[in-house]
Amino acid sequence: MSTQTLEQIARNKNVARAAARQLSMEQLHKLAEVIGEVIEQKNDEEKRRQDEEEQKARKLAEIREQINEAGLSVEDLVPDQPKRKRGRPPKNAEKS
Repeated sequence: MSTQTLEQIARNKNVARAAARQLSMEQLHKLAEVIGEVIEQKNDEEKRRQDEEEQKARKLAEIREQINEAGLSVEDLVPDQPKRKRGRPPKNAEKS
C-alpha cells in the first residue's frame, strides 16, 4: 500500500470504510494493533525530540548566563571572519 493510499484513508472516513471492507476481522484487528504501535512510537519520538530541544535550550541559557557573568559578549567569542576573496568570474560570463 502506498503512502498516497494511506493518506487518502486517513483523510476520508468513507475511503477508510471501503478499504476496511476488503479485510477480514482478523486483518482489521491486526491492522489496529500495528497502527497503535506506530502511534506509540511516533509519540515517543516526538516526546524525545521535545525533551532534547528543552535540554538544548536550558544549556544555551546557562551558557549565555555564564557569558554575561564573565562580562563577555558573543562577539568576543567569535573572531572576525576574514573577508573572502572573490574568485575568477565564469568563463562565459558577459562583460559589463
